[in-house]
Amino acid sequence: MEHIVYRGRVKIALMDSGIGLLAATVAVRRLRPDADLVLSLDPEGMPWGPRTTEDLTGRALAVAEAAAAHGPDALIVGCNTATVHALPALRARLEPGVPVIGTVPAIKPAAAGGGPVAIWATPATTGSPYQRGLIEDFAGGVAVTEVPCWGLAEAVEHADEAAITSAVAAAAALTPDEVTTVVLGCTHYELVADLIRSALQRPGRPPLVLHGSAGAVAAQALRRIGSHPEPGAPAVGAVTVLLNGRESGLPAPALAYAEGRLLQAVSPAR
Repeated sequence: MEHIVYRGRVKIALMDSGIGLLAATVAVRRLRPDADLVLSLDPEGMPWGPRTTEDLTGRALAVAEAAAAHGPDALIVGCNTATVHALPALRARLEPGVPVIGTVPAIKPAAAGGGPVAIWATPATTGSPYQRGLIEDFAGGVAVTEVPCWGLAEAVEHADEAAITSAVAAAAALTPDEVTTVVLGCTHYELVADLIRSALQRPGRPPLVLHGSAGAVAAQALRRIGSHPEPGAPAVGAVTVLLNGRESGLPAPALAYAEGRLLQAVSPAR
């Protein structure tokens, strides 16, 4: 049996190129409201998807090290693309001192429903050996369509409503009508899940099931450190935001989303 040492006050760091980490951040906040949070972003380098693996890995390491300087108990890589390309390097640099938890598309639970399944992902991830491997491992016998979502992550990052609507419509047009389940294979997409659902819902059909990764990755991070609330801990932990290593506030586009507004409203910044 695994021995778990329950901890008192904890600090969880999350990293991403941009605000795609908001969904996982809020998931951590819901599971462990008293945890201090460190959000480390790379607005100068966003998006990471079109970059070479070497370039992306270098930027991811810089963002991770900025977060690690604040002494977190664990680091969540709140980005599918960074998990695909940089997770081994991040773990080699930070573990065992800081457990590093990657974000994996929720293909396994989506396929468990029987499909047909569509995987919405960035063009860089769509068709990649990594994603194809997950499909082979977890979605055998299920009809799966890989849908490249051109420009959607960038539109979400900038809270550009017109661009978001256009990118969602384009991806919806590539999604077969018979699809009943959609995997949100980029963390940015979870911020516009309701819009995606509306674009894909067909009249007279059962409600579409969307699968994101935020809840699972947050729970895994807390399991890795044996997290358990401490009596007398603050009701809500503090949030530290790092933009290219410099302390700042949440980027303005983050406040266009419920997750960003929630963090600003209930989290004392420092």
